[in-house]
Amino acid sequence: MSELRRMVSSSNALFVFEAAARSGSFTRAAEELNVTQPAVSRMLSRFESHLGLRLFERGRQGAVLTPQGEVLYRRVAAGFRSIEAGLVEVEQLRAGKEIVTISVSSAFTTHWLMPRMDRFQKRFPDVDLRFQMIAGSLRGPVDSVDLGMRFLDGDEAVPAEAMVVREVMLPVCSPGYRRAGPEAAAAGEGNTIINLTDSDLDWAGRYPPFATGRPGPAKTLSLSDYAVVVQAALLGQGVAFGWITVVSHALMSGALVPASDRLTLGARSCVLLTSRNRPPSPVVREIRRWIGAELRGEIEAIDALHPGLRLMQACYQSGAGSSLRGASATKQPRRV
Repeated sequence: MSELRRMVSSSNALFVFEAAARSGSFTRAAEELNVTQPAVSRMLSRFESHLGLRLFERGRQGAVLTPQGEVLYRRVAAGFRSIEAGLVEVEQLRAGKEIVTISVSSAFTTHWLMPRMDRFQKRFPDVDLRFQMIAGSLRGPVDSVDLGMRFLDGDEAVPAEAMVVREVMLPVCSPGYRRAGPEAAAAGEGNTIINLTDSDLDWAGRYPPFATGRPGPAKTLSLSDYAVVVQAALLGQGVAFGWITVVSHALMSGALVPASDRLTLGARSCVLLTSRNRPPSPVVREIRRWIGAELRGEIEAIDALHPGLRLMQACYQSGAGSSLRGASATKQPRRV
């Protein structure tokens, strides 16, 4: 910090520089800071003289950052955002808010957690929930967050309190896609299989004909984000392979329907692990119990809607890697 104080003529110069760089105008910066335009110009001229370089090119088009100015602006803007975030956290702590950070997939957040955020906030009004999004496999240690959703292989030890549900997948599509089956069949159309890029591309071949009434040759739609895979199914674009931890809300609400009465049981378990670096707070433990209870309630509701699936048995009673109603156990090369 002593070196920073030597390099910066005044802390106020950084605020003036950031406002001018962000707005691209000394006049707009002056209006934002409630000072005159000449005062901004003088402050920045002194700052440039102190640094021994030009930060702006002045012209009819306004104030344009030089290459050196661009470098400094990126760093100053990032530093200000970090300071602002710290001040917000301090304010929340003063207001009695507890910050809880969870590590989950973007698909789980989009399709399972977001539809019930109002319920979460009513249940935990004093929690400021933060997210560490994982785009790929839900693997790895849980160190820098309070709670992390992970999939553990069958031979890995699972703490009883961390267990959420066994890995269960099934083909899903929208009700509209299924209803349009006879019309599509009359036109000679087959199913569109919505795949996750680099995943097991043969999952659809292990199922008997889907309950969509489309006997024609299948087409493939490959997407790199599993959240988008599920969204495509919701929009009636085809049949997707649905992990129950992501699609349970849509199945319960009727936004998605099973495209088969057979399930695929993976060899893994979905768990919610707490940080290895610190003991979980009481509210973190309660959030973990809440997620597990919410998911179980949805699976019970799906079981009532589609009893032929025997989903409760698959999720909570069958051994990992087993099969149900003829579905084969499978391991997916690309995990969600």
